[in-house]
Amino acid sequence: MATSHGWFATYSGNLSMARLYPHLRLQFVPMKRRGPVLWLLAGLLAGSGALSAQDAARTEADLKQLRAEIERVRAQVAQDAAERDRLARSLREAEKSAGAARDQLDRVRGEREERERRRDMLARQRTEREAALAAERKALASQLRAAYLIGQREPVEMFLNQRDPELAGRMFSYYGYFGRARAGQINVIKGHLTEIATLDRQLETERERLARLESERQQEVVRLDQARVERGQVLAQLNVEARNRAAALQRLQREQAALEKLLRELRKAAQKFPPPDVKSPFANLRGKLGWPANGKVIARFGDVRAGTVKWDGVLIAAERGTPVRAVHQGRVVYADWLAGLGRLLIIDHGDGYLSLYGHNENLFRAVGDRVAAGDTVASVGDSGGSGAPGLYFEIRRGARPVDPVIWFRDKAP
Repeated sequence: MATSHGWFATYSGNLSMARLYPHLRLQFVPMKRRGPVLWLLAGLLAGSGALSAQDAARTEADLKQLRAEIERVRAQVAQDAAERDRLARSLREAEKSAGAARDQLDRVRGEREERERRRDMLARQRTEREAALAAERKALASQLRAAYLIGQREPVEMFLNQRDPELAGRMFSYYGYFGRARAGQINVIKGHLTEIATLDRQLETERERLARLESERQQEVVRLDQARVERGQVLAQLNVEARNRAAALQRLQREQAALEKLLRELRKAAQKFPPPDVKSPFANLRGKLGWPANGKVIARFGDVRAGTVKWDGVLIAAERGTPVRAVHQGRVVYADWLAGLGRLLIIDHGDGYLSLYGHNENLFRAVGDRVAAGDTVASVGDSGGSGAPGLYFEIRRGARPVDPVIWFRDKAP
């Protein structure tokens, strides 16, 4: 069912309409579902003065539809709860997976840092070994030069030049010993350097492997975190929608109870309404009415307003204070503030026809006043939270809204 500005009536308060119908006490409060309740209001105000069997049957049908809507919303609430549970489980799994991935990333980073420390230690050892090798090579070079110089002289000459033959023998032995020792030390140092180079290559390979693994783990953590955030956002949105649906369900249930009560009361009270005194039948004026205000039409009858909500009238953008005119003679049956429509004026034109003027800044007529076509009855405003100055205008035949444009002489105001 298309809905628009919401109206609702219960017999629990006292508004200006009571001055016109003192035997009936009415209070209007906002509602999102407009159709069934507004047509009940229209039935109250219609000039026929009675709630026909056909109207009652239509109310019963609207009530049945309302009950079906309640069941649909209740089923949706249950479905939302199941979906929230599923997403909550998925979110928990995503958080656990993300936590495990972070643990793996921490372990890989720790292992890589350990390999880096090991590599740094080997680099220091290599530097020390290279320095020792350089020193040994320098010493060996000195020894080789000395041996070379010795080798230029005949051993007999060298021996004869020594006053102590025993000392000369020991010198030959020492030179040979030191030469062999240094050569052995050089070989050991070279072995260490070879080992360090091998380990260094292994560490570099391991470091590259760990770097790749760390990058993969980091990407996995980012992916899992993103999935966790997305699941969390979806779950939060579902929670909001679930709260909205739960509130809608409660509102519909309250509306159902009030509507059932109202239906019972209306069957008794509607018979007491006197018909309005209208000389020119409204039904004969199609294509002959003047616009209620000068301005620009920014929303038309049947346009989608939001979701399944459609406009039941026209919205005319106009400057604040622009005169609002009655489109035809009749009697004012409502002149008060109403949530969603602000300062609202309703004129009963007889034969079940009503004209509605909403979002006014000022109301110049009161309930019970008779008006003629073209009379200024209000001024344009933005009451009721419209957001910008303008006039909301409807024409209704009983419960049914009709396209007001087809009733005007001109296509635009």
